[in-house]
Amino acid sequence: MTGEKVDKKIFEELNFIKRQLAEIKEHMVDIDALLTAEEKELVFRSFENEAGGRLVPLKKLEEMRL
Repeated sequence: MTGEKVDKKIFEELNFIKRQLAEIKEHMVDIDALLTAEEKELVFRSFENEAGGRLVPLKKLEEMRL
């Protein structure tokens, strides 16, 4: 193979890899968007506490700290 043909083949392969990588990135799941079972339970309990009026506003906590 001549140097020109090798260069062309490498360029084609790189373009193919770039297209595959773009497709993989498009379908990747953001790991930070997934919750563990423990985190799901904490979120559920937080909603229960909010519905039950058991949450303390941040401003009130900041006032208590002073």
